[in-house]
Amino acid sequence: MKSSHFISTEGSLSLPSDDSGDREVDGAGRAGRPARMGTLSEREVLTSLGEVVYEWSIGDDQLRWGPNALDVLHVGSFDAINTGRRFAALLDPSNSQSRYDVVVTSAERDRGGGVPYELQYRLLPKAGADKGLWIEDSGRWFVGPDGKPGKAHGTLRIINERHEREERLAYLSSYDELTGQLNRVRFVETLGEVIEDVKRFQISAAFIIVAVDNLRIVNEAYGYDVADQVIALVAKRLATRLRGGDSLGRYSGNKLGVLLRNCDEREVEVAAKRLQAAVREEVITTEWGPVAASVTMGGVVLPRYARDLHEVQSRASEALDLAKLKNRGGFVAYRHSRERDEKRRENIQLADEVVRGLNEKRFSLAYQPVVDARTGAVDSYECLLRLRRADGSVVSAGNIIPIMEKLGLVRLIDNRVLDLALADLISHPELRLAINVSGATAGDMDWLGRLTAAMRLHPDLKGRIIIEITETMALHDIDEACRFVSMLKELGCAVAIDDFGAGYTSFRNLKQLDIDHVKIDGSFIENVANSAEDQVFVRTLIELARTFNLKTVAECVEDPAAAELLNSWGIDLFQGHLYGAASLEKPWDRNNDGSRLTA
Repeated sequence: MKSSHFISTEGSLSLPSDDSGDREVDGAGRAGRPARMGTLSEREVLTSLGEVVYEWSIGDDQLRWGPNALDVLHVGSFDAINTGRRFAALLDPSNSQSRYDVVVTSAERDRGGGVPYELQYRLLPKAGADKGLWIEDSGRWFVGPDGKPGKAHGTLRIINERHEREERLAYLSSYDELTGQLNRVRFVETLGEVIEDVKRFQISAAFIIVAVDNLRIVNEAYGYDVADQVIALVAKRLATRLRGGDSLGRYSGNKLGVLLRNCDEREVEVAAKRLQAAVREEVITTEWGPVAASVTMGGVVLPRYARDLHEVQSRASEALDLAKLKNRGGFVAYRHSRERDEKRRENIQLADEVVRGLNEKRFSLAYQPVVDARTGAVDSYECLLRLRRADGSVVSAGNIIPIMEKLGLVRLIDNRVLDLALADLISHPELRLAINVSGATAGDMDWLGRLTAAMRLHPDLKGRIIIEITETMALHDIDEACRFVSMLKELGCAVAIDDFGAGYTSFRNLKQLDIDHVKIDGSFIENVANSAEDQVFVRTLIELARTFNLKTVAECVEDPAAAELLNSWGIDLFQGHLYGAASLEKPWDRNNDGSRLTA
């Protein structure tokens, strides 16, 4: 309230005396007859609720209070609050509204029942107080003889806790709790605003995604709390190197977003070096000790290389991915690439083709034999995914799976492969098939449920299914991989590690996984007859696998010399063109002379 709006007049108010009863006192604080407002029990109840009632006589500016006013408002005496002016002198000057504003200057009309009002403000009972009391002031005012507001009856309620909650919620609606910077929603809104500004005013800006490196290692070594500290401290350091008008926000997980206004291609390179130096210049001190942090960044200048929100975010992400591939701890700025754009268009077309292929059931399996290295007899067939496109051409899994993983649709592919393989196995009781699954499928209970249901319905499937998981998948989350392998083994499936050797899985991990087969990556087999290094590596793998009682499979066996050499080292199984290429025709449906069986 503005104190200048009130007239100082003497009046009486209700005030508790020093004895056990409530006494009415005059403006000078002298005790008089017992107070008429409230009883002791009412006073206790209202005080416990943080509430006090009042009556404001607007004409003479007198405030009469309930007997618990001093207890609730924490003022020294009633003298400090017995007029509107004196009460207003205790209010925070930054309050946006006063009772005078909502009552005396109200445009509402009293039609006999009074006019309700409600407002919030902060009271500072003590001079220089920082916190004070947040108050909700509500009541009704009534018209006086002159047609203007004449009096008001109301209640003050202390709402400090509620106000703090509301302030907290308002803060979190725009700011990230961990870093204190803009949250993703507000940051993306700001990014959208800047995109419109750069197009309207023909200026440049830059958007950079900053990924904190090696947080997984920090999580494993110290725990998630310390990793969160690292993110927060990295954000704090980045903030110190931004100019006025630039923005910093929590973009997602371990990623922060930086928005640089009035920034062109040359300046973004300089800014990136400045930001990276801020993080690297000294170790980050956490409660568990020092941590050396670095960041990898990808950015895009707009509107030159991106003109809408989708392009800005996707191209900055693309630049970040490229930076991670080239050199962690570096920065890559997005540039147009005709070759990359063409590849992207092809990927989009293929992704559309994949989705339509699923709906139109144009996926099928190709089968490549895996043979016994001693006898040449077929041990099993690996199921390899194929998509027949609308033009009749056939696309292999190597071109499909990476795109589907990015789109989050790879589980649909794995479900289709499983259904096709199970149909073959059920139709041919002598058949043994190997099925590839992606990393995403390891946590997919729907896929596992399909397999479980089929094996319960057809017990003869036990021992006839080999599930192949990639070495990369096993390395990514060894605990999850162990859980998945354990469930497969309980169902009666054999498990193989595919492309072994490409990811440097330790044999300790192989023992922990309890797998059955090791498929040695074809890159070590293709030239094994001529490469001394490959020979040492492959022979060592075979000997170690034998120590762990694991069967070994050599992939990509193309020539007899390689087969003879591998055989001499004790390889168990061969797979490659030397023993049969992947075929869309089902090899077990052929006669001994290779012709198709007739119905």
